[in-house]
Amino acid sequence: MSKEVVIYDVTLRDGTQGEGISFSVPDKIKVSHKIDELGVKYIEGGWPGSNERDEGFFNQAKNEKYTNSRIVAFGSTRRAKSSCDEDLNIQALLRSETSAVTIVGKTWDFHVSEALRISNNQNLELISDSISYLSERVEEVFFDAEHFFDGYKADSKFTLDCINSAVESGAKGIVLCDTNGGTTPWEIFKIVSEIKNTHSKIVLGIHTHNDSGLGVANALAAVQAGANQVQGTINGYGERCGNANLCTIIANLKLKMGIDSVSDEQLEKLYEVSNFISEMANISNDSKAPFIGRSAFAHKGGIHVSAIVKNNLTYEHVSPEKIGNSRRILISDLAGKSNILYKLDELKITDGVSEENITEILSRLKKLENDGYEFEGVDASFELLVKTISKQYKPKIELVETEINTRQIVPSNESSARVIIRIDNEVIENTASGSGPVNALDLALRGAMVDKYPFLNEVVLTDYRVRVVGGNKGTESLVRVIIESSDKSSRWSTIGVSSDIVDASWKALIDSIEFKLMKISS
Repeated sequence: MSKEVVIYDVTLRDGTQGEGISFSVPDKIKVSHKIDELGVKYIEGGWPGSNERDEGFFNQAKNEKYTNSRIVAFGSTRRAKSSCDEDLNIQALLRSETSAVTIVGKTWDFHVSEALRISNNQNLELISDSISYLSERVEEVFFDAEHFFDGYKADSKFTLDCINSAVESGAKGIVLCDTNGGTTPWEIFKIVSEIKNTHSKIVLGIHTHNDSGLGVANALAAVQAGANQVQGTINGYGERCGNANLCTIIANLKLKMGIDSVSDEQLEKLYEVSNFISEMANISNDSKAPFIGRSAFAHKGGIHVSAIVKNNLTYEHVSPEKIGNSRRILISDLAGKSNILYKLDELKITDGVSEENITEILSRLKKLENDGYEFEGVDASFELLVKTISKQYKPKIELVETEINTRQIVPSNESSARVIIRIDNEVIENTASGSGPVNALDLALRGAMVDKYPFLNEVVLTDYRVRVVGGNKGTESLVRVIIESSDKSSRWSTIGVSSDIVDASWKALIDSIEFKLMKISS
């Protein structure tokens, strides 16, 4: 298939209606520029007539320069009891000074009677008056046909009257909306095909929601039927179950349908853009998301990895580099030698590791995973294990004794920890206080070593995660602790497992310090 399909992003308007998502004006400006980098043609900035934040965005956007995108203001048809000259929403759209606007109007007779409480003819007047008025003053006007598919299935004549009114009044394009997200791909294809036959010369857009898990499928079905504008949000943000995910749509259009809605270079920014916007939204990106998820190209099974090494297409439908993502080989009890070899190469630690070492590493990993360890995402502990087994590094820290005391002091818990360790046959004792036992242990351990290794002052604990996992000792549970540490130039993650959370934390802390010592000595 070869055709032009324009991408229209609604992240800053529809996406912000999703639960837990709120962008400040500076946030919205940053997000808009990031979407612009992706090559999106239209960016819907918000609804200037509805809130001060969106007004602020459009006021600032007037002074911004965009390479690929047009900023679009969104609003509704005039109110039934006001003219366009008097309507606050219509006038707010004009004040935004965008070269394109989108007007939403009712196209389902049920909504006309129940939500607006006006007649069908009055609704047609709202559409024609609003679009005629704006078409004389704005370069591009799109009509957002709200609840189009539900309306079409209920009373196709009235729904067609609505979009015909919009076209006759000067709308450059019609956007068919599956507002409730309940339509199926085969219904979408059939109905869009019918509309395309009668409106072949205008922009025909599709706007789908994901309430049935079909948002992306419905958008692509509409493209197959003739739609040439696709609306959606980055990462599928939006009200209820979200909007159609543009990250998935853009990748499928280009890689599966041969439609160049973005260039090859812009497609390579997809992973970066997705993660940037998830950070701005303060929402963890879905690791399982197609194309742009962290796990989208993660391989765990030994048979899979063995094949991937020979040819990535054996277990990858596209190359991750095309989307800006990367392949990840996971280390677990399901791993084979191929997993180990790939990981060693990835970490650039192949030198000094023999075939016998690899066999032992694999055996040790399987035992540790059976004991509750999980080496996905803890490369520092894995590298430490490899270099210990291959005798490239000898651990320096030997625990002699620990003692922890905690007292509850409102509003915080203060703990003290005493550690006795042996380093190079030297026994060192140190005591430290901290906010909780793990913090106290961390401070006590590094304090005991800092005279001998001053660079440990640079090491800080940046993240601490705990998970309870099933144990092998009756009803006793195991605790898995993952610690992220950092210094001035790098970050690394380590793991500890025990039936005791403090002991698990201690193991992860020891690995963290040993990893730093290993890097310094290498």
